[in-house]
Amino acid sequence: MGTDNLFHKRKAKSAKGLQRRAAKRDAYAKVLIVCEGEKTEPHYFHGLRNYYGLNTANVEVSGESGSDPNSVVRFAKQRFREEKDAGDAFDKVFCVFDKDTHHHYSEALGSIAAAQPRDTFIAINSVPCFEYWLLLHFVYSTKPYVALSGNSAGNQVLSELQAYLPGYEKGSEDIFMRLLGQLEFAKSNAERSLRQAEASGTDNPTTRIHELVGFLQTINQPI
Repeated sequence: MGTDNLFHKRKAKSAKGLQRRAAKRDAYAKVLIVCEGEKTEPHYFHGLRNYYGLNTANVEVSGESGSDPNSVVRFAKQRFREEKDAGDAFDKVFCVFDKDTHHHYSEALGSIAAAQPRDTFIAINSVPCFEYWLLLHFVYSTKPYVALSGNSAGNQVLSELQAYLPGYEKGSEDIFMRLLGQLEFAKSNAERSLRQAEASGTDNPTTRIHELVGFLQTINQPI
């Protein structure tokens, strides 16, 4: 009898905890954004979340996974399992990472494509790097980036970006707000360059950051 009572108390406590968690959220999707970078990408999405007034209980942004694309995917799956086991699973899980010099890039894309539940895990990948997305706020460019001796593809994009945005450094905390005025221009450029790359059978350069941005811009709007 005592064991049964303890079981029912634990079950009731768990149910109350789940109710409290749900009460903190707003009535729209619960999503997880796992970023390769510890600062640059998380700062960007924190800025976006704050600007659009999104509930932190609905939109979780993490930069704790490590820089390897595979580690991003593993961390994302772990967080999904944790929340699912708690009875409060994420509706969407976005994995944000670059191609650049990562050896496990293609493996990570394959892991996301095969992940369950279907259509829950989504790759938000950039080639060669996240700064290509930032560059598109200033100019439309489909020039491919190839690593040179002592100068990675990512560093080449960074140098071009700094020509438009002097003083920019990885980890800038206010980068979303600094570029807000050019956001729709960047989205249009990113979509256009992705279409052109797909038609040409290449991925260099491309980014899917605009897809995640567009999703977050409308996440709390009624259907």
